Amino acid sequence: MSISNGRAIKRYGFRYDLSRSLRRNWSLYLLVLPGILYFLIFLYWPMYGVVIAFKDFSPSKGILASPWASTRGTLDVFKHFNKFFTSIHFERTIRNTVLISLYNLAVGFPVPLFLAILMNELQQRRFKQVVQTVTYLPHFISTIVLCGMLWIFMRHETGLFNILRAKVGLPSINFLNESKYFKTIYVLSGVWQNAGWGTIIYMATLSSLDTQMYEAAMIDGATRMQTVRFITLPCLMPTAIMLLILDFGSFMSIGFEKVFALQTDLTLEASDVISTLVYRKGILETSYSFSSAVGLFNSLINCTLLLTVNYISRRTANISLF
Repeated sequence: MSISNGRAIKRYGFRYDLSRSLRRNWSLYLLVLPGILYFLIFLYWPMYGVVIAFKDFSPSKGILASPWASTRGTLDVFKHFNKFFTSIHFERTIRNTVLISLYNLAVGFPVPLFLAILMNELQQRRFKQVVQTVTYLPHFISTIVLCGMLWIFMRHETGLFNILRAKVGLPSINFLNESKYFKTIYVLSGVWQNAGWGTIIYMATLSSLDTQMYEAAMIDGATRMQTVRFITLPCLMPTAIMLLILDFGSFMSIGFEKVFALQTDLTLEASDVISTLVYRKGILETSYSFSSAVGLFNSLINCTLLLTVNYISRRTANISLF
């Protein structure tokens, strides 16, 4: 890259004149400006607040005036990180967060892919549209409404699931008050809610696939399973890998609202995750520096996973986000 004539930038063999581009395309830049301002003001500027993870933050003093974290008068900017690593909550929250994320990735990630393949194989257009609509609709149910439905359906003795169990002679189970059921309920309800919506990108990819490939395969005598294996799946793999990389970028970010709405004191051992710990420490106990340290640690893990998986994908499959 070389810079000459003020703002003329030569990159990859092309000369780019910023001032000329601004004069010619000022309306396009003006159209993009609100989006740029949104990201700068609401996403990038608040990142400055993570500095309180390294301070003994006091709301009355503000971020700048709050002193740096110290232990017995000695500067210790990693005080709150060490406090988290040595706390009784560390092992439980990390274990639950990782297990729920792995469970959700193992079950929730392939379902939209298989559902898209099945819908692509449907021959009747009207039936296909009905299936798409039915599978999309749960996505528009709010998280709190979904949790309310789960509490009603899984209520002890009077819930729908326990009524059905009683019909076949099985005892009732207090599903939402037993730790061993929490992860399964959380993951499967999320699959039901989001699987149909997750197929949209896959269906868009399949819509751009040349139908002559299927016709040629049928002429050559390929079965339905063979066309799926050798045409449909290879077409979807680049999209699936990209979505997998993005999922790893939020691997440690378990949604707070759903966990909190389903969580009880009896299931805390299996449901306490990083987001609920941040809520308890930051909002209820006003330990702002500690909760910020936990949130920053969580973000660093997500960023590391994103970069690692993206690097592996680029080296092995030649597919990556950047």
